[in-house]
Order: sequence, then structure tokens, then C-alpha cells
Amino acid sequence: MPAKLITRLMPLIFRNAIVVISPVQNSSPLSTRVPFAVQFLAWILGLIACVFGMMNGIAEWDPGLATVQFLVLVVAPVVWMIERRRPLRVAAVELSPRANLRRAWLFAVLTGLTSWMTCFLLGQDMVDLPPAYHDEYSYVFQAKTLLLGRFSVPSHPTHSELFDQMHVLNEGRMASRYYPGTGFWLAPWILLGHPYWGYWLASSLASVFVFWTGYELGRLRVGIVSGFACALSPGIAYFSNLLLAHQPTLFGLSLFVWAFVKWQRTRALREAFIAGCGLSFAMLCRPATAAGIGLPFGIAFLYWLLLARDSGQPISTRIRLRSLVAMGLPLVIGWSVMLAYHRDVTGSWKTSPYQLYTDIYSPRHVFGFNNVTRGEQKLGPKVIQAYDQWAKNLTPELAIQNFRDRWVSSWTWTFDVLPLLISSVVAVGMMFRCDRRWTLIGLAILSLHAMHVPYWYTGIMGWHYVFESAPLWCLLLGLATDLLFRDWQQSGRWLMPSWWSLLLIISLAGDYLPLKSYGVVPSGIPRISNALASIRYPRRKYAEFNRWLDANVMDRPAIVLIEIDPDDQHMDYVVNSPGLSDEILRARHHRGLTEMKAIAAEFPDRSIYYCDPKLKLFERIDPAAVR
Repeated sequence: MPAKLITRLMPLIFRNAIVVISPVQNSSPLSTRVPFAVQFLAWILGLIACVFGMMNGIAEWDPGLATVQFLVLVVAPVVWMIERRRPLRVAAVELSPRANLRRAWLFAVLTGLTSWMTCFLLGQDMVDLPPAYHDEYSYVFQAKTLLLGRFSVPSHPTHSELFDQMHVLNEGRMASRYYPGTGFWLAPWILLGHPYWGYWLASSLASVFVFWTGYELGRLRVGIVSGFACALSPGIAYFSNLLLAHQPTLFGLSLFVWAFVKWQRTRALREAFIAGCGLSFAMLCRPATAAGIGLPFGIAFLYWLLLARDSGQPISTRIRLRSLVAMGLPLVIGWSVMLAYHRDVTGSWKTSPYQLYTDIYSPRHVFGFNNVTRGEQKLGPKVIQAYDQWAKNLTPELAIQNFRDRWVSSWTWTFDVLPLLISSVVAVGMMFRCDRRWTLIGLAILSLHAMHVPYWYTGIMGWHYVFESAPLWCLLLGLATDLLFRDWQQSGRWLMPSWWSLLLIISLAGDYLPLKSYGVVPSGIPRISNALASIRYPRRKYAEFNRWLDANVMDRPAIVLIEIDPDDQHMDYVVNSPGLSDEILRARHHRGLTEMKAIAAEFPDRSIYYCDPKLKLFERIDPAAVR
């Protein structure tokens, strides 16, 4: 069946794909000439970046790949000089709006399928393994709690400290420290038994909305390049195989950006409402990220609401109020859910579980400068020492370094450093000659990065706090590609579009393919390989522990007291379902502090086991011997 479907689709794909490298008749009214100074600056900065990459000066940029890209840049002037005496003129075939829309839908569907397959192929060998990060287990706990119809569950009445779980608040009520949007997204997929399907779907939908955003702002070529860059992004595909908040947030924000830029053209209440829903859902997943990306769009909306005129005529108060309600109502509902979550878990509308968890367990991780200095003044008896002391004290120097690392890592993992560097220069150089809505895309990237300046940690892979800028970078790649192609086509530099396409293909190949095996470069380790290895190891280690535990617990129900290795803060095996009703309960054993007699009295219906994963020690405790 898939083979027949592909056979039928291939002629349509090839017939329509030519629009990527040919003049398009339905492009938006952008300036078609990119100044030579802008192109020259982008080329020079690209050469400099490649030199750093060749010297192994940029993380995750293989020197062999950087060498090949450097050579491609070096030949650019030669390719540039090969031009036609007369500019290439192609008679554009006028298509009806309906035909254009059919063509756009074809590529939108292909974008979504490509994204799904990319995520699936990267994660297919890990879907049956346990999660890798503490945070993932916290989100799973949250989703399972929501499936019970609750925001939180009671802590154990007498021995709550036995069931402390990383990133789960356990102060009278047990709940994930994180915000509930991710749990809402994850819950139905856990119920189906395929949680990663939901994350692959989120990535696919995000890619589709990136395509439609590009189509709205620059028509088909911008949409195709942007959408497929998002669908093939190594960083997005990687995070789609982690049960974190990023993919649901990515979906919400991609929906928001598409609906908002379309609303700016149509002023339709439907788009305003959809934009509000997307931003509200993203806020329920990652509030700071939603605020960072939403800020420029919010300012633009307020400007329109208070000061804007339509074709020189004032906009009626009725239209402004209806738009305000359409976009604001979903946000009000989202905030109401958020505050209800706060009230249920912490007992206060004003205090979030995230804030309370930080205050109690990891005060050095507080947001802002001098976090360690301020946190050490609030140390309490429940501080998780190894985790808390992991924090670095944020100084202006560290903040600048973090900003730089997040920025470069965003380029590295969204697509590749070199194409996005060149695209950024072209996009900035042409920003004020383009549709003014493009400025919001660029400002949203800046705003998101600025939002996270006052935090000491760069993030997973150096960028997870600014992960949601990836679709915006893909849009800038689409914009730059469209601008450069039309400039080169009009000036008769007919080989330059092929040169740029080659650069994009080589850059993408370096993300996924072992170029060394193809004889392209002497080293050529795929960028994604290191990233996947970093999560395969802990997943397999968790899987081994689960099998070991299951094989050794013979008498059930049981409670297993697990010795925690203080030297390994990345692995924590105390994971339970909400309600503490699992057949095998996992509890913390604190040497010299855990009283076996009290535990035997509290859990008379459960057999008691002790294990030390580090020493591979597993033994049953005789209740009669400890009473």
C-alpha cells in the first residue's frame, strides 16, 4: 500500500517541485534585489565561520564537514561570474487561486509526512525503552495524574520522604513541578500506550504550520524551504523522542505564529481566536518561552488595538473589541487553568509548583543573576545537594557566554551553522524591504533569547531553553533562499541557485549521514549520532534496572528500598505512579536514616526488599528480624 501511494505521488511531487528553483508567479511583493554588499558580507562571515569549524572551534560542527563547506564557499565567486548575457526570463504560467492552493496543500502534506518519518526513523529503536531524563518521568507522572481526573494526589501520610521523586513536588500533595499543558498533551498517548506518537505528531503539525506561515509571508518557495527545513531539523527530530515540554510547546507556538500573521492580513476573528488558542496552550506548557516569542506579536497587536488605522481610516471600536475578545479569551482561560493548578498543588494561586520546588529542593537554581549566592541564603533540610550544587553562579560574563552558546547551538541543531548564518545576514539586510510581518519573526528570536539571559544553565545540547526558535530560523532560511534565488535569476546568475541548493544538501547530510563512509571527508561523524548516543545510554541503563528489579522481586506486592548513588545525579530509580498503588513500590533508602522497623509496620501487606544498583546488591528484608 505505501509503495502504491508513493508511486502515485511521485509524478505530482516532481511536477511541482520545480517551483523551488524556478521563478514563481505567486510570490509575495518582496524586493527582489539583494544588494551585493549584503551577499558579500554573508559570504565573508561564512568563510570565517568555516575556519572556526575546521579548527574544531564550534561544538558539534565536524571539521571535515566544515572543510567541505569551506570549499563550496570558495568556489562561489567563480560560479557567480558565470552568467547569461541576458537575464533568464521564464514566462510564468498563471495558475488559478484554486490550483495554487491545491499545490500548496500537496506540499503541506508532504512536509508533515517527512517530519513524521524523520522523527520515527531516529527513535524507532528506542520507543520500547524507558525515558532518559528525570524531567520526562515527571511529565509522565503529571499525565497519569491527569488521567485520574486530578491535578495532584496526596503524599504518603507518614513516610512521604521515601517517595521523593526528582522534579515531583511532595509536600502534602504530589504533583509534577512543571506546568500542566504537557500533561494534557501526553495523557491520551499514554492511555493508548504510544506516548512518542503524540510527540511525532506535534513535530509534524509544527512543520505543517511553518509551511503555511512561509506560504502566507512569501508564497510557495518560502513555504517549501521553511517547512522541509523544519521537518528535517535534527534538533527537532531529536527532541521529538524525549517526553519533555518542547514538542507540545512547539506545536502551540507554530499554530500561534501562523494564525497571527494571517490575522494581520485578514483581520478575521477566526485567525485571532486560533492565535490565542495556540499561545494559551504554549503558555500552559512553557510560560517563559511563550512570553518570549509572544512579546513582539503582543506589542504589534496592542499597537493595532490602540493606534492603528486601516487604509488611513479609523478602525471601529466594535471591531477592535471583538478582536480583543477573540484573541484574549483563550489566554484568560489558559491563565485560569494555570492558577487552578497552582491552587490545587501548592495551596496558593500566586505560588507555582515550579517555584515551590526550587525554593525547597534546589534554591541555587533560582532565576536571575548571582543565583548561587542568593540560593545559599535559603538552604533548607530538603535540599538535593548533588543537584543543587550543580548550578553555576550567573555573572554578566557567564550570561554573555551562555547567550552566544545558545545562539550558535540554535543554528547547529535547527539545520546547520553555515546556512543559517548566511540566511541571517541576508534576512537582516533585507528585513525592511520585505513584508513588515517578517520583522516580528526576527524580533521573536531575539526576544526568546533575551528572556533566558538571566539563567545560569545553557540548556540541553546548549539550546533547549531557546528550542522553540527553531521554526523561526527555518522561516528565515526560507526567506533568504527566496530572496537570493530571485535576485540571481533576475541578474542571470543561473548557476547560483544550484550552488546554494548544493550547500543546503551538504549541510543537511552532515547532520544525518556518515560522510566518512562515502569518502567525502576524513572524519565526518553525523551530528545526530552523538545526540542519540547521549540518550540511548541512560535509557538502556534504566531498562536494565527495570529487568533486574522485576526478576528479583518474587513476592508481591512489595516495596523496594533503593540505595541512591550520590555520585550519579543523572540516574534516579525512584519512580512511582500517582497514588502509590503500584505492585512494586520504589522507595529511597538513606543509609543510617531509614528505619526498617517503621517501614515494616507501615507496610505490613508488602514484602520488603533492599537493593544497591551500584554494587548490584539485592536482598529481601525479613520483617520479623527488624521488629
